[in-house]
Amino acid sequence: MTIQAIILDLDGVITDTAEYHYRAWKRLADEEGVPFDREANEALRGISRRRSLEILMGEHITRYNEEQIQALMARKNGYYQEMLEQITPADFLPGAWELLQAIKARGLKVAIGSASRNTMRVLTRLGIADFFDGISDGHSVVRAKPAPDVFIYAAGRVGVPVAQCVVIEDAESGVQGALAGGMVAVGIGPEERVGVAHFRYDTTADINLDEILG
Repeated sequence: MTIQAIILDLDGVITDTAEYHYRAWKRLADEEGVPFDREANEALRGISRRRSLEILMGEHITRYNEEQIQALMARKNGYYQEMLEQITPADFLPGAWELLQAIKARGLKVAIGSASRNTMRVLTRLGIADFFDGISDGHSVVRAKPAPDVFIYAAGRVGVPVAQCVVIEDAESGVQGALAGGMVAVGIGPEERVGVAHFRYDTTADINLDEILG
């Protein structure tokens, strides 16, 4: 089966907004008196804002009613939005822009498959909002990763069957979603996080397209 499209996660693959997410969650946790550190933050990679809040709060979530939960999520997002204003085209992860150009040069469709509802804002800040053939984000589907929906929607946007799509992800939930969707999964990061992917590389810069497409 010939690969016709490559779908990329945004956070941690193209740019490292993961650091901003961490700082925003950390600020919220500190304000609410809940312990939270970088190690705990690993569990929040690639999952929805609601689920992230539930994991962060743990048993403390029972303190809050639905209205307060919505307010907490809005507060965290406000902190994150403020930080996004700092993003410029200098914030591509090493090798990311070169990878995007290499995908296009091969005549493949290229799409974004991200859980973030801020995807368009980040792409605009990076100056690449018009680069992609399709964009699937937190506004596109109801079920978040590890459900495959965001990737299946992306495949539909570029008109390519799922079996002919590669997904590049840095989160365990994203790799699981790609596999559940019947796609070729490429993991970025350590073995313990993304080792179940078909291919694994330490960083975006290490990705070998010839190996994946071969």
